[in-house]
Amino acid sequence: MTQQVVIVGGGVIGSSVAYFLRASDPGVQVTVIERDPTYARSSSALSAASIRQQFSTPLSVRMSLFGIEFLRDIGARLEVNGERPSIDLHEGGYLFLATPRGENTLRENHAMQRALGADITLLDPAGLRARFPWLNTDDLAAGAFGERGEGWFDGYGLVQALRRKAQSLGARYVTADVTGIEREGRRATRVRASNGEAYSCDVVVNAAGAWSRSIAAMLGIDLPVHARRRSIFNVSSPAKLDACPLLIDPTGVYFRPEGRTYICGTSPSADNDPDDLPLDEVDHVLFDDVIWPTLAHRVPQFEALRVEHCWSGYYEYNVLDQNAIIGFHPAIDNCVFASGFSGHGLQHGPATGRGVSELILNGRYTTLDLSPLGWARVMEGRPIVEKNVV
Repeated sequence: MTQQVVIVGGGVIGSSVAYFLRASDPGVQVTVIERDPTYARSSSALSAASIRQQFSTPLSVRMSLFGIEFLRDIGARLEVNGERPSIDLHEGGYLFLATPRGENTLRENHAMQRALGADITLLDPAGLRARFPWLNTDDLAAGAFGERGEGWFDGYGLVQALRRKAQSLGARYVTADVTGIEREGRRATRVRASNGEAYSCDVVVNAAGAWSRSIAAMLGIDLPVHARRRSIFNVSSPAKLDACPLLIDPTGVYFRPEGRTYICGTSPSADNDPDDLPLDEVDHVLFDDVIWPTLAHRVPQFEALRVEHCWSGYYEYNVLDQNAIIGFHPAIDNCVFASGFSGHGLQHGPATGRGVSELILNGRYTTLDLSPLGWARVMEGRPIVEKNVV
C-alpha cells in the first residue's frame, strides 16, 4: 500500500523533507501544503541566510557539517532537466569574539568543534589584529574563526531549488492554508485546507515554521514555539574591511558583507521580545540604541554608517531551549514535528530533511541520530543548553 505523507509548510524544512522522501522512495506520495508560494513572509526568505559549525552542542555541529556538504554540492543534487541551481555560497567564515568572561566557553566549544572535524582557528588578540586589522580588540581575550565550511548564501534560492527538485521527483505542492486536522484516537487521518480539499495522510509533518504552534493546536498539542520578530538592516559605509567574515560580537550583535554593503542585526532583550509582532514594522530603536553603537565600537570605521534597507522576519522560537523539536509526538503515532529552529533552520534544513525522511520510511534514524532533539526533553522539561544562540 502506497504511503501518503502530508507536509504542512513548504519552506526550507518542508521542502527538504519532501525532497529526501521522494529521492529515497519514489513510491511514497508526498503532498506539501504551503500557504504562500512566493515565500514573502517565510523565515527561509527573510533571514540572514548563513551556515556555521560554531555551536556548543555536538549534534548541531554535525548537522551543519552535513549542511555545508549539501550546499557545496547543490548543483548536482538539485539539478532539474540539466539546469543546476546556484545559491552563491560564500565561505567567508564566522568570527566569534569573546571577552575574558567568555574565553573559557569559546575555548571549550573550539576543542569540541575541532574534534568533530570543523576547521576552526582559535586566535588571541594579536592573532585577531593580524588577520583583521580593522578590528578593535582592546576588550577581547580571544576569537574563533571558521577557515572553511562557514559563510552565507542565497536562502531564497535554496528554498526554490529544493521545491523545484521535490516537484520534479513527484512531490505535489498545494497552495492553501491548513484549516484543520482530523484525528481518530492516536492518529491524524486527514488534513483540511482552505481550498476545500481534505488530504488523507498516513503521516503528517508539521514544518510550518513560525506558524507551527497553530498547526499543533489543531491536534490538541501545546508546542512551545512562538513567532519572534527579528529585524535586519542593510547598511552602507566607506569602511574597507578586507577578508571580512560574519562577525559575532560578544554582545550578540552581528554583521557580514553583502556585496558592497553589510547586513547586521541582533536579538532584542528577553524582556522586550513579545510574540507575533507585525512583520511590516522594523525595530529602528534597537538599531540606534544597540546595533550601531556596538558596530562603531568593534569596527571604528563603522562610525560612518547609513541604513539603505531594512526588513523583519520571524524566528520560529522554541521558548524551552532555542533548539529544534524533531520527531514523532508521543501522543500521536503518525505526526512528525520539525519546528522551533530558532534561527538555525536554513543551515540545518538538509540534515533535518534527511533525518525526518529516514524516520518516516524506516522508523528510525539511519545516518545522523536526531533523537536528542525529540519531544522527550520537552515533555520532561530538560532543555538542551546551546551557548551559541545567534
